Amino acid sequence: MPPITLWLGIGGLAPFLVLAVALAAGTSLPLIGGDVAIRAALMAYAVAILSFLGGVRWGIAMGYSDDKLAVRDFIIAVIPAVVGWAATLLPATAGLWAMTLAFVLLGLMDYGLACRTVAPEWYGRLRLGLTAAVAAALGVAAMT
Repeated sequence: MPPITLWLGIGGLAPFLVLAVALAAGTSLPLIGGDVAIRAALMAYAVAILSFLGGVRWGIAMGYSDDKLAVRDFIIAVIPAVVGWAATLLPATAGLWAMTLAFVLLGLMDYGLACRTVAPEWYGRLRLGLTAAVAAALGVAAMT
């Protein structure tokens, strides 16, 4: 695994963790505010990251020689952004649970890319670890 991917992945966890801890602690954050604003910031960040992860699948699909597989993965690639957007329309707790589920499902699907060797093996491991941390943070936020 290229070290930069691990460091960037860990860095990308920081907003999830900071926002979830702030919610669990019942504290406000400078420049963000209290519970409602923290939940909104967490959802906005989660949608951005979920959309980014869909884009990874799009990039992988561009390299397929099988057109049917490429079309399938191009379609799958746009679903995370739509699901993330739809989750923002739900009540806060339901939206956070929906995002938790979306991250887990996409993480498992991305692990499958590595298992099928269309993505590097390290990508599958990285996604599982980061997905577990993101799902835990979103779950904590949903329970507060």
